[in-house]
Amino acid sequence: MNAYKALIDLNLKLALRQKSVIFFNYLFPLIFFFIFGQAMHGERGAAMTIVISMVLIIGILSNGLMGAGIRAVQDREANILRRYKVTPITPAPVLVASVVTGWILYMPNVLLIFGLAHFIYGMPWPRSMGSVFIFVTVSIVGMRAIGLILASVVNSMQESQLLVQLIYLPMLFLSGATFPTSMFPQWLLEITYFLPATYMVQGIEAMLKQNQGMAQNIQPTLALLLTAVVGLFISYKLFRWEKEEKIRSSAKLWLAAVMLPFFVLGAWQMHAKTGIEKTKILNRELARSDTFLIRGARIFVGDGKVIEHGSVLVRGGKIAEIYEGEGPDPKSLNAETVEAAGKTILPGLIDVHVHLGAAGGFDPEMKYGDAKNMQRALAAYLYSGVTAVRSVGDMLDTVLKVRSNVSSGEIEGSDLQTCGPIFTAAGGHGTEYFKDLPANARGRLEGQTLRIPTSSDEARRQVDELKKRGVDCIKAILEAGGGGQVFNRLDTGLFDAVAQEAHADSLPLAVHTGDARDVSDAVQAQANSIEHGSFRERIPDAVFEKMAKQGTFYDPTLSGGEAFKDFVAGKTDLLRRSLVQQVGPPELLRGTEAAMNSADMEAMRKSMAQYPTDMAIAIDNLKRAQAHGVLLVTGSDAGNPMVVHGPTVQHEMELWVKAGIPAAVALQAATLNAARLLRAENRFGSIRAGNDADLLVVDGNPLEDITATERISMVVFKGERVDRSGLFDQN
Repeated sequence: MNAYKALIDLNLKLALRQKSVIFFNYLFPLIFFFIFGQAMHGERGAAMTIVISMVLIIGILSNGLMGAGIRAVQDREANILRRYKVTPITPAPVLVASVVTGWILYMPNVLLIFGLAHFIYGMPWPRSMGSVFIFVTVSIVGMRAIGLILASVVNSMQESQLLVQLIYLPMLFLSGATFPTSMFPQWLLEITYFLPATYMVQGIEAMLKQNQGMAQNIQPTLALLLTAVVGLFISYKLFRWEKEEKIRSSAKLWLAAVMLPFFVLGAWQMHAKTGIEKTKILNRELARSDTFLIRGARIFVGDGKVIEHGSVLVRGGKIAEIYEGEGPDPKSLNAETVEAAGKTILPGLIDVHVHLGAAGGFDPEMKYGDAKNMQRALAAYLYSGVTAVRSVGDMLDTVLKVRSNVSSGEIEGSDLQTCGPIFTAAGGHGTEYFKDLPANARGRLEGQTLRIPTSSDEARRQVDELKKRGVDCIKAILEAGGGGQVFNRLDTGLFDAVAQEAHADSLPLAVHTGDARDVSDAVQAQANSIEHGSFRERIPDAVFEKMAKQGTFYDPTLSGGEAFKDFVAGKTDLLRRSLVQQVGPPELLRGTEAAMNSADMEAMRKSMAQYPTDMAIAIDNLKRAQAHGVLLVTGSDAGNPMVVHGPTVQHEMELWVKAGIPAAVALQAATLNAARLLRAENRFGSIRAGNDADLLVVDGNPLEDITATERISMVVFKGERVDRSGLFDQN
């Protein structure tokens, strides 16, 4: 042990005498720290976590590959190692001393960087600081081991410099230490997972941003430890005391053996994609952590209050403050300024009735219920400023997976709540879509989208099972159709069992209705929302009075009714709206236009024309619901023909205002009321401090001209200023 201690002491004394060691270990990282800190506005939020990870990784790479690798070659070339040989000692103390010295020299720099980030830029101390120190230690040891084996397999200083750069530069530029991985294409992201530095960057950022510990980063930690053990062992076996001792060029293959753990990890990541998912999630969280002030705008709060001239401060993904009047100087808030004079800030809009699995038109290439199509639909909603939607009856497994992908940040799209599968009767509404399919396909689709209980106990059990699966809501259908389309109606005893169990499980109950009787039965069962109301019968005033009294929400889905009428008439004007043209898949829009003129579609339209749909009755029901004080919400029935996913709420509100509903009422229905129905009013739906920063900034004043909601200036989602042009380029 004396040899180990003596060599460590000697290495430290020699290192601290060298100005180059002091410069590259302490001053050089500080230069990068302040340059990156100022350039990336480290005072505004999570940008400082990027700065820290960049500076630390650059330092660790230099410490290992140059501080250990090139330094060992220099000692051999200068015949310093020859002096140790006569001591006599084995190579072990020399190698261990190199690793320990590198760690001792570098760790004060880690403390210094975190201290500066906290005291100068206001970054909180990481809650997992112990894990950060352990992970940095393992990273240093791993990189020092790689540096030492580099020194073992080269025969000259020139050769070592070339080999070090061949390894150093890819890890520097492709790991995320200098260029953000968010700008990398998918194929390049996959390549980065063969590099040790990628795991180091990802681990440090996850510990700083997500407060992860060692357990969540066990794979890269074990890989780095294995690299250290293998690297030190091979360095020991190949160790040379004198420069005259040469080694075969084939010995460089030992370097591949040291990197083998990361080759295995990289191959696994190409298959599993978990690392790529983690990278996307981290990049999304960083994008949502900025600080900026939207200044000089009109603010529609969501609860009816309007601030004619004010500002909204967004920090760390949340609404931090709302200011009336001029507000403070953005510099005093360490915030970027976003000028919004002449604009209106709204809470993100909400559509409580969509069918993500259906396209809203006709395209033979688009499969019903496809996950990628659902994710694209959510991107279309976000593009349009509709920051939350409720899926009412999509394929269960797929919609839950899509919800997970979006909520994690892996995929950028609107907040998604799931309501379904749908409770209906055998032969009831919802079953007609699958009746002509082969038995196997029909059974699979019905199992994913429908629940057809035959007893009250079975109905309760099915509700409980859906609760365990994590659905956000229960949907039941009471409608029995009309005209040429008649369905079996769900037995009221079974329906009551569904309603009672939904309430017992604290799940909102949405009920699809078709006539006044359906609405009355749903209200009697204390449904949380009435979907569609009725397009063929006048709903009695007494029912609306009861809805208002017990807080039942009314979702009239005028868009769905209008689209139905247009489809029957062969009109495609709804597809030509500007925002629809921007977000609708071109193949879908072209295919729908073409299909409307086909003979098959003509027969379908004639059949559907028999179904009683009267917009005047639906509008009258909506107006009387509003007059009775019923809580109104906006749903579009998107996914049905002519209702393309995206700017749905804007058009629904336009129909309301055209019918005589005040714009302020329509806007509140599309924001705070809808959030209350989703039981998410403490997260979004209004502009108040503490809520998620889900905002829509539009040109003009939608309180005077509701179509201003389509003139989108900016969309903010969970604090991120959405790059709307890039939403449809996600992998």
